[in-house]
Amino acid sequence: MPPFPPSPASPESVAATLRAAGCVFAEDEARLILAAARTPDELAAMVDRRATGVPLELVVGWAEFRGLRIAVAPGVFVPRRRTEFLVEQALAQVPDATVVVDLCCGSGAVGAALADALDGAELHAADIDPAAVRCARRNVAAFEGHVHEGDLFDALPGELRGRVDILAANVPYVPTGEVGLLPAEAREHEPLVALDGGDDGLDVLRRVAGEAAKWLAPGGCLLVETSERQAPAALDTFTRGGLTARQAVSEEWYANVVIGVRP
Repeated sequence: MPPFPPSPASPESVAATLRAAGCVFAEDEARLILAAARTPDELAAMVDRRATGVPLELVVGWAEFRGLRIAVAPGVFVPRRRTEFLVEQALAQVPDATVVVDLCCGSGAVGAALADALDGAELHAADIDPAAVRCARRNVAAFEGHVHEGDLFDALPGELRGRVDILAANVPYVPTGEVGLLPAEAREHEPLVALDGGDDGLDVLRRVAGEAAKWLAPGGCLLVETSERQAPAALDTFTRGGLTARQAVSEEWYANVVIGVRP
């Protein structure tokens, strides 16, 4: 007698559906979705959303980032695990930082991770997108962080000028002509403002680097991610902005971080 088929709510059946939809880590994703679903109907809806290409993080409502569970929401940039390398570089550069700014904050993951590691640091985050601001407020609340809405430094309180120890700016750096080449999960479900960096991908980076020295404390640092090919131009931009610049590379995460320190 053949075995009974798996229950519709079993990990095996959910994984089979996800695998058929092309999800590479179907078993792991099935476990996360089953843990997040509160009712059979919600489970069915979540599996359907994932199978049609909605990012897993948006399906379950959170993303893991440096040991934290970061809330995410539709229309908000999903934090990438490779950006943990930027956080590590920031902490290595200024391990005793007391004032942290997360610019272009999206969900606020970078700011939350820094505040979690620094224990008591004054945290400010900013984004031009109202949806991102709402999401970030949820994620930095536990650290008494302040989230501001506006365009780059215009969003920040003037009292921060010359006081910032770590300025993490996860700027968009995809060249406009390459946005269409991104994976569908990013291209179709994340805001264009968080992806498109202009003709060469460095438009926002240049704006940040041009003003950063005014906001950094002596010895404070600016950190941004770039692609490998953009790094030389980014380093030059940092230097022209009055910062001592260097590049850090992680082969494991395939991450390139440009770091500029105010002398």
